[in-house]
Amino acid sequence: MKKILESKKFVLGALLLSLGLVLSTSRTAAQTEVSVGADLVSSYVWRGVYCGGVSIQPSLGVSAGGFSLTAWGSVGYTSPLYTEEFDFTAGYSIGGLSLAITDYWFLNYGDENDYFNYKSEETSHMFEGSLSYDFGALALSWNTFFGGADFNAEGKRANSTYISAVAPFKLGGVDMSLELGITPWEGLYADKFNLVNIDITGTKEIKVTDSFTIPAFSKVVLNPAAKETHFVFGVSF
Repeated sequence: MKKILESKKFVLGALLLSLGLVLSTSRTAAQTEVSVGADLVSSYVWRGVYCGGVSIQPSLGVSAGGFSLTAWGSVGYTSPLYTEEFDFTAGYSIGGLSLAITDYWFLNYGDENDYFNYKSEETSHMFEGSLSYDFGALALSWNTFFGGADFNAEGKRANSTYISAVAPFKLGGVDMSLELGITPWEGLYADKFNLVNIDITGTKEIKVTDSFTIPAFSKVVLNPAAKETHFVFGVSF
């Protein structure tokens, strides 16, 4: 319990610190950026893991001076695994280097749904630390859960980890990307070291009128560890 409370204080402190830094920086920075958007996807697939069917995924973010605070959510409409998700991410970027802490929260209707419940055996929160570097032609990231509802089959802390490499490219005038993701040990993604995600994504602007376009994307996702494949289409607003 003590460790859970310490994790709670650490994550909440990081989120509040990030917000404070963003707000204080905004007073002196030439520009503070606020982003508002949403994706509508045919199915919700994350890091090779199927999380639900048709979903709307809104986002709201503020950033200044390299610091950022982002709220992201997902609501499903076709009996998804996670009916609702609400995430907060506090981050800092300098050059190609990015650091982040994310508080994931999942709600299954019919289950205990207290957002402020951080008890070890009951909480629906999961806390993750991320480190990434974008070289331009290749982006690498390491993401590890360090607290919350992340346990292995023996009930011990799993520290589920996802390591990815993403390479952007163009094909036939379309912006494409290839992502390869592995997990180094037993956890959320697989029961041992395994390749869990092969993601090929294409993005293109769909012309609605002469002055209005909608960004759209399609992705083919293969998960060799789970022996699953998914085809996702989405639009961004």
